[in-house]
Amino acid sequence: MSSRRSRSRQSAGGSRITEEQINDLVSKLQQLLPELNSRRSDKVTAARVLQETCNYIKTLQREVDDLSERLSEMLENSDGDSASAALIRSLLMQ
Repeated sequence: MSSRRSRSRQSAGGSRITEEQINDLVSKLQQLLPELNSRRSDKVTAARVLQETCNYIKTLQREVDDLSERLSEMLENSDGDSASAALIRSLLMQ
């Protein structure tokens, strides 16, 4: 094992993060990703897991934006005093 890999890393807070902890966190991330979750038995690099995590977060953000826009449109087209309008407002505030 190279000396670079065997060294623990220091985070901004000053606490040490070991290679084992990093591997554990990457494994946990992999389990959360639909694209990689089914491939648990296959070797996937940490870089791939991080890239897929970024892609997945971007996808989720686009979905949130789309749903917010759709809710806003529904609110514009509904009676402002109705129960559904109140529900839509509460969803948009979250």
